[in-house]
Amino acid sequence: MEIALFPVTPFYTNCYVLKEGDEAIVIDPGELTSELKKYLSDCSVKMIINTHCHCDHCGGNADTINVTKAPLLCHREDLPLLRSLPDQGRMFGVPFPASPEPDRFLEHGDTVELGATVFQVRHTPGHSPGHIVLVTPGVAIVGDVLFAGSVGRTDLPGGSMTQLLKSIREQLLDLDDDTVVYSGHGPVTTIGEERVSNPFLVN
Repeated sequence: MEIALFPVTPFYTNCYVLKEGDEAIVIDPGELTSELKKYLSDCSVKMIINTHCHCDHCGGNADTINVTKAPLLCHREDLPLLRSLPDQGRMFGVPFPASPEPDRFLEHGDTVELGATVFQVRHTPGHSPGHIVLVTPGVAIVGDVLFAGSVGRTDLPGGSMTQLLKSIREQLLDLDDDTVVYSGHGPVTTIGEERVSNPFLVN
């Protein structure tokens, strides 16, 4: 499986395309940039997944769906955020078009398949009520839950630091130390590195 990174939006959001053969899954298309659009032209996109529905992670849903015709998936508890996408953009002075409604919801314990790779869906609230992460042996796609040396902000509506840290400890720190963490912003890291050096996690 290949993992391609595309920086999008003025918020420097990481949009990931998971690819195996000619099939792909798009994670967090905050914006359909020309580079992302060109890359997807050679893919059969199975689905578009929002780890959560803040505007910088789903602002490109409409354009990406229009180009790929792929179904949209997210957690149901972030549906109010998804439906407020243009309003979120106005708060930050960045215009985003409204998103189509999800084609289906992802719940804790669901699986997502791409070729021979099977991702487990884990519900990780704290940064947003319906935040999810996708994990498979050696890889964790974590959105804005965990960053290299930091964690997601919790000062936005629906955020909770207590809940976020609980999500990290119960849903991410049980992974192997060599699991590579692909965050919604910033560089990749590993579970082992964050376990021993992240100031929010070290007791």
